[in-house]
Amino acid sequence: MNPQRVVGSILDSRASDFAMDLATRLILIDRLRSPLLSLSEKWIGYYAAKQDKKAGMPARIIREKQLTLSAILHSFDQAIEKGYLSPHLLRAVLPLWGRALSAKVETRPVFKNFKEQHGCEPPWLIAISPGHSCNLRCRGCYAASDGMPSKLPWSTLDRIITEAKQLWGIFLVVLTGGEPLAYRSEGKDIIDLMEKHQDLLFLVFTNGTLLDKAAVERMAKLNNMTTALSVEGMRETTDSIRGEGIFDQVVEALGRMHEAGVTVGISATATRFNCEEILSDEFLDFFFRDLGAFYGFIFQYMPIGRSGDPGMMPTPEQRLQMWRRGWEVVEKKKLFLFDFWNHGTLVHGCVAAGRPKGYFHIDWDGNITPCVFAPYSVGNIQKLYAQGGNLNDVWKAPFFQAIRDWQRERGFDRGSLGDQDNWLTPCPIRDHHAQFKQWLDRYAPQPEQGMISPELDEELFHRELVQYGDELRELFGPIWRKEYLGKA
Repeated sequence: MNPQRVVGSILDSRASDFAMDLATRLILIDRLRSPLLSLSEKWIGYYAAKQDKKAGMPARIIREKQLTLSAILHSFDQAIEKGYLSPHLLRAVLPLWGRALSAKVETRPVFKNFKEQHGCEPPWLIAISPGHSCNLRCRGCYAASDGMPSKLPWSTLDRIITEAKQLWGIFLVVLTGGEPLAYRSEGKDIIDLMEKHQDLLFLVFTNGTLLDKAAVERMAKLNNMTTALSVEGMRETTDSIRGEGIFDQVVEALGRMHEAGVTVGISATATRFNCEEILSDEFLDFFFRDLGAFYGFIFQYMPIGRSGDPGMMPTPEQRLQMWRRGWEVVEKKKLFLFDFWNHGTLVHGCVAAGRPKGYFHIDWDGNITPCVFAPYSVGNIQKLYAQGGNLNDVWKAPFFQAIRDWQRERGFDRGSLGDQDNWLTPCPIRDHHAQFKQWLDRYAPQPEQGMISPELDEELFHRELVQYGDELRELFGPIWRKEYLGKA
């Protein structure tokens, strides 16, 4: 019998509370934790590798997934050892992740119904920017840039998430912004949203300055969320972009989250000016070893917002250095560090436009875009609801379908890969902008207000991104062929 289904049936049974309580108690015993986590790594790694090998996945990608799993479990071990994960949190999180990842998704009714109707799996998560406003004015950011801070009504926000559960069976909601913790509507905030949907995990990207004692205490009572605190490097670099004293406020917030036993990580935007710093030993040791961050996300700068500038992006040469250094960090330091561009091999390329195991994004005005960093809308969720539509109508938008077809052509749902499938260059808007421009011309999605600078020289902008992608593929093409496909 498939062990995944055995675990899934346990987690879905009436014995799940007892099983999770027992697992939590055992993991919290120091002498038992390491053997249990080691066994978990071998068990999960074995079955994941077995499936990938059967699908024909390259050995290098299988190895990268194993390194990432090892880093996650090591981070988990360290967090428990230092007292950063409370028993209450473990009891809340283990069933959520267990139900999401253990049983085969094809056996779940919601997934089966969607696949029968549409021929593929639904998205696994949804990203929402509930409000445009922010209490900071970071250099180059688009939040509240037009002076008219918009926001989704709380009832609409709640409906989107409820519908995503009913239609897709999502298990994760990503909240970004603006500043999500600044959001207020109909007398409610995002913590009220987490309380309403305790069967979901929430990942909140926040500047950290609003994580006061009261907010953290409310989060600790729920424990179905994690927060990624934004930093741009060490104190001088972060404060030069986010404002004087912000670095110290983030450090204080991180400590406050640890004291409450709520899992917390960091998020950094890599530019050509700080990409070496955020991967330096000084930065990583400070946030991971000294402060105990559980994970780290790296978003490579995208030229959107009120002062979007392609010259801020890491150069192709810097991105190659980041790729090498990133995997060195995961393997040798065993840090749970994920670069949304350079680690495209872990998620099989681009995950935008509602791809199976992917997502799409809804902003503060209700505009629906392929991802957070592609500011072109296929419609408005509030208008769609007023017309009697739902999220599946959005999912079927021709612009989204074209992107998903391109993703399939680049091999995301197969293991046999070729030269043109290169998952080291996964992003259509930045790594393959000529193709993205063709979609813009053909499907005419609406540019988001405030996300594209009115002073932008559009022709020059497109030309610069096309050139960037050409140079990038020249560098990463040989690496993909040699390191992943095993070709000379």
